[in-house]
Amino acid sequence: MITALLTEGQTVSEVAARYGVHRSWVYRLKARYDDEGEAAFEPRSRRPLTSPSAIPDATVELVLRLRKELADAGLDAGADTLCWHLRRHHRVVISRATAHRILVRHATVTPDPSKRPKSSYIRFEAEQPNETWQSDFTHYRLTTGADVEIITWLDDHSRYALHVTAHHRITGPIVLDTFTTAAAEHGYPASTLTDNGMVYTVRFAGGRGGRTRLEVELRRLGITQKNSRPSHPTTCGKVERFQQTLKKWLRAQPRQPATITALQALLDTFTDEYNHRRPHRSLQHRATPSAAYTTRPKATPGERHSDTHDRVRQDKVSKTGNLTLRHNGRLHHIGIGRTHAGTYVRLLVQDLDITIVDTPPARSCAS
Repeated sequence: MITALLTEGQTVSEVAARYGVHRSWVYRLKARYDDEGEAAFEPRSRRPLTSPSAIPDATVELVLRLRKELADAGLDAGADTLCWHLRRHHRVVISRATAHRILVRHATVTPDPSKRPKSSYIRFEAEQPNETWQSDFTHYRLTTGADVEIITWLDDHSRYALHVTAHHRITGPIVLDTFTTAAAEHGYPASTLTDNGMVYTVRFAGGRGGRTRLEVELRRLGITQKNSRPSHPTTCGKVERFQQTLKKWLRAQPRQPATITALQALLDTFTDEYNHRRPHRSLQHRATPSAAYTTRPKATPGERHSDTHDRVRQDKVSKTGNLTLRHNGRLHHIGIGRTHAGTYVRLLVQDLDITIVDTPPARSCAS
């Protein structure tokens, strides 16, 4: 249009008719060209001069400041958590979508398309506190280079961290001791859920060995024991997610622990923060685990009298006339008599009732 006006010498009416625009637009374009020259050809922003519904700059700055403070402290700093802190501590209410847009606009969110969408998971949650306790342990390296392990007992319903302690190495007796300590403070659960590690269960070890101390104690108390299938870590996803949150917080601390005592002090600090002051995005109304754990009545153990431990073993009487049998995590010696030394036997075991049958080994036939 500018070329038609200035080079071809057409009138404003002719240009407007030629390009199908109003004459006033041709006049405005000509005036802009007279004032700005070639810059008049650049596209102009269509953003309105005012936006009454826009989030105030002070709120945007507050969101970004909270995001940095929480992230530096090693705590969750997602949009849901930010909205909770704004509402509870600053009396500012914005939607989750608004908070997320602010984070994206200021490049504080790193997209990860490879993540599996949350909608693809099948979520389950216990209806009552103490209905199910999840447990797992994770490795941690001190600044001295020494490796230690951290065990956690977590309530499935409320995500309440019941017990978090550090040890040089997690063993079967330590698992039982930590469970008993947590139960002494919070009451016994109706069931437990762990992976199939040997410190928790020997169910997947072929059925030859005796039950662990934890398995024996759970059966005595009437507590149902549940274990995830091999290669299915998401079954115990709540406690594993807790461990990720814990390690993220530990990495953010200015002073890393050099001793197991210093590490335990940090674990106690984090557990208190996690249980009582940190909102949990998976809980209703973004409640804290402590609030969710104390709101509803707690479940209690049932009975497992019909749940016996049955197994069959092949063995050979030793030279001293003994057989060995593992029970409750300990190896016991059963006296048969020296007269039976070297005899092959079969043990039919049901809890503490043992039947020993003389079973000579089958002889191979030579061709």
